Amino acid sequence: MLLIGLTGSIATGKSTVSSLLSQPPYNLPIIDADLIARQVVEPGTPGYNAIVKYFLPSTPDLLVPVSEDMPENGPDGKGRPLNRPALGKRVFGTSPDRVKDRGVLNGIVHPAVRKAMFWAVVREYVKGKRAVVLDVPLLFESKLDRYVGQVMVVGVRDEAVQMERLMRRDAHLSREDAENRVRSQGGVMKKVERAEFSGGVAVWNDGDKEELKRELERVMREVERGSPRWWGWLLWVCPPLALVVGGVGLWRNWRGERAWEEKEERERAKL
Repeated sequence: MLLIGLTGSIATGKSTVSSLLSQPPYNLPIIDADLIARQVVEPGTPGYNAIVKYFLPSTPDLLVPVSEDMPENGPDGKGRPLNRPALGKRVFGTSPDRVKDRGVLNGIVHPAVRKAMFWAVVREYVKGKRAVVLDVPLLFESKLDRYVGQVMVVGVRDEAVQMERLMRRDAHLSREDAENRVRSQGGVMKKVERAEFSGGVAVWNDGDKEELKRELERVMREVERGSPRWWGWLLWVCPPLALVVGGVGLWRNWRGERAWEEKEERERAKL
C-alpha cells in the first residue's frame, strides 16, 4: 500500500487537494492529522490534561469561557474545550518564548497523533486499499516523511497569494497574526525544495480550482507511474514482501533526511 504524505503551508490549498483526492477518480482514504490532533486534545484526554497543566497558569483565556451553554466543568463534566485562538496566539510566532511553547505543545500532541495515525493506516491496509493519503501540515517537522512512500507538497510561488487567502479565510486575524502563522509553518518553497530533493512532488496552486484539478491530475499520473497498481496488489497479497519493501523505503527515507540535513549545514556554513 502506497502511503502519500500530503503537506504544505497554511492557506496553500492542502485541504482542497485532500478533498479532491478523496473523490472520483482517485477515491483515496484520507487520514487527517489535523482532525486527529483535535480528537487527542478533547476534554478528558491525556493530551488535554497536559496542555491545561502547562499553559493555563500563564494563559487565563486558554479554555472556552463559561456561559449559559458552557458550564464551568464543560458539557460532559470533563472540562471546557480549549480556546484555540488563544492557544494559537501563544504558540504561533518566531520569538524564543513562542518557539519554546510551540515545542512543548508539539511534544504533547505529536506522539498521540502518530499512534492514532498508525492504527488508522493498519485499518486501511487490512481493507486492501491501494493507497492512503496522510494529510499532515507538519510532515517534515514531525519526521513523518520517513514513513511515507511519496511526499506531495501543495505550494504557491507567491507568498502574497498565501497571505491573501489566509486573511480571507480567517477574517478575525490581524495581519501580524497571519504573518506569524505563515512563518511558524515554514516557507512553503523550502518544503517543495526538500520534497523534490528526495524524489517528492509539488502540486502548484497559484490559480483557481479548475487549474488546481488539472495540476493534480498531472501529478497523480507521475505518482502512479512510480507505483503501479499491480505492485500495490502484489505487496498486499504477500505481507513478507511488503515488510521488506517497507524496511528498504524507511532506510532510503532516513538516508535522504540525513543528506538534506548535511546539505543545509553546508549552506549555513557558507553564510
